[in-house]
Amino acid sequence: MNWIDNYVRPKINSLFSRRELPENLWTKCPECEAMLFHRELADNLMVCSNCDHHLPIRPRDRFKALFDGGIFTLIDVPEPLEDPLHFRDQKPYSQRMRDARRDTGERDAMLVAEGEMGRTPIVAAAQDFSFMGGSMGMHVGNAVIAAAERAVEFRRPLILFSAAGGARMQEGILSLMQMPRTTVAVQMVKEAGLPYIVVLTNPTTGGVTASYAMLGDIHIAEPNALICFAGPRVIEQTIREKLPEGFQRAEYLLDHGMLDRVTHRAKLRDELIILTRMLLGLDPQVIADLPSPGAVEIVDRNGGRGASGKPAPRSGAAKPKAKEKT
Repeated sequence: MNWIDNYVRPKINSLFSRRELPENLWTKCPECEAMLFHRELADNLMVCSNCDHHLPIRPRDRFKALFDGGIFTLIDVPEPLEDPLHFRDQKPYSQRMRDARRDTGERDAMLVAEGEMGRTPIVAAAQDFSFMGGSMGMHVGNAVIAAAERAVEFRRPLILFSAAGGARMQEGILSLMQMPRTTVAVQMVKEAGLPYIVVLTNPTTGGVTASYAMLGDIHIAEPNALICFAGPRVIEQTIREKLPEGFQRAEYLLDHGMLDRVTHRAKLRDELIILTRMLLGLDPQVIADLPSPGAVEIVDRNGGRGASGKPAPRSGAAKPKAKEKT
């Protein structure tokens, strides 16, 4: 061995070696197995450009596509007890929570935000399936209640996007108690005479389907979303019969009267604007100069203040109205 082998050859190899590319630049569509470039997929709202399959979308990305100009304010959700049952399976529940928070960057499986959608102030809540399967624990229950209370306080419609594998088993009976808690929260919104619209995404199952996800004034689903309490495989094993094609999918439920609409994600915002304004007794169509899509997201870090540092105006406060045409 000499200096040529130890220094010169490795240096030359490094100059001509192939650069390693990040592993997250491409995503394989689970339906058609097409390779999708991550930027094109994000620009298409996480919908496959080849087969139109709707992939999961994170709550923050959904809010950016939903609110005018992508501007919204996150609403604080009360923190529940950490690991109240000291549950442990293959690893402690506290460790699972730390892992999920590290991987997703979120505190739990639901985010609540407020802003304007088609010049109409609303409150929105969305579940994150990437956070422990979007499972419903005490934090999700607190989030639904916080969203309902905010909607009632400021007289705003509530729109909820569900995506969950059911109740969170690591919280036992405490997770099941979120079913009656969220049902009462939804009832608060309805007694206040405010619209409550649910958008069911793939999948929405278990205790979530048995509570707040099926209590809306209007139920909209994304195409081919699985919506059920017990899954098809469990039912087939129980009744020992073959289920119909597409059983418990959004289109099947629409044909059998369980849903009001099945809407493509790209058309969802426009449909929600029309439905929300109709339920509020306003003109269904809004034609106005909306903020640019490149506007910066507003995150609630300082007690409900926006990027300007000024408190967000209440829905009842006097504020300039946008010119509307029908």
